[in-house]
Order: sequence, then C-alpha cells, then structure tokens
Amino acid sequence: MTKSEQAAHQHPLEQWELKLYVAGQTAKSLLAFANLKRICEEHLEGQYDIEVIDLLKHPQLAKGDQILALPTLVRRLPEPVRKIIGDLSNADRVLVGLDLRARAPRVLA
Repeated sequence: MTKSEQAAHQHPLEQWELKLYVAGQTAKSLLAFANLKRICEEHLEGQYDIEVIDLLKHPQLAKGDQILALPTLVRRLPEPVRKIIGDLSNADRVLVGLDLRARAPRVLA
C-alpha cells in the first residue's frame, strides 16, 4: 500500500483545512510552505486546502487563531484544532502534530 493509500485509509475522504501564518516571503516562510506542501502531497494527496496568511499584509488575522510566533501552521479541519510553530522541517514532528502519525513511545532508562 502506498503512503497516499495509507493516508486515505486512515482518513477516508476527510478534507483537511490548513492555514499557514507567515510574515512576508522570508526564507523561513518559504521553507515552511515548501515543507508543508511536500508533506501534504505525500500523506493527504487531494484531501487538503492550504491557505497562506501573510500577517505583514493582514495583521488583524493573527487574533482569530491566537498566533504568537511565525511561521505557524493551524489545522482547522479535521477537528480538534492543532498548531505547529516553525519551518516544518522536522517531518516526523509535523506528522505527529497533525495527527497523521502516532507519537513514538518513549523509552525510559
């Protein structure tokens, strides 16, 4: 089974609504978008919408999702709402944060 088939099996026909809050087209903002796009294509093929919100142009929009740091990814749907701060370069952390992959069990010594 391919990754996209696994994702479709885990989340059948669920539409994912994602908002990426950025501050202009900085290197970090562009990296966050590229990383998000890659992760979505691999795990949510055809089941996602990404809205990029530039807070330099629309600062009033930060209040609605209580954005305190940038870039921030907000998963609006499926519920519950989840937030991930940073450039999204740690794919495993993003997958866990989006609830696409279970958190690895911690080994206690």
